[in-house]
Amino acid sequence: MAHPKRRHSSTRRDKRRTHYKATAVTLSTDAQTGEVHERHHAHVFEGNLFYKGQMIIENYAKTA
Repeated sequence: MAHPKRRHSSTRRDKRRTHYKATAVTLSTDAQTGEVHERHHAHVFEGNLFYKGQMIIENYAKTA
């Protein structure tokens, strides 16, 4: 199993971690309902489940 021969400095460690950052969630507005939702995710509006502007499941809130 590999292990370092010398200790890595904190600067080197921090340079490696610069790319691990949080990104904001992309939001979209549904054309049919006008609801703001997370992109590529289904969302509930007035008890119905919508995805890509289409109603997928009617009365979803009662079944879930």
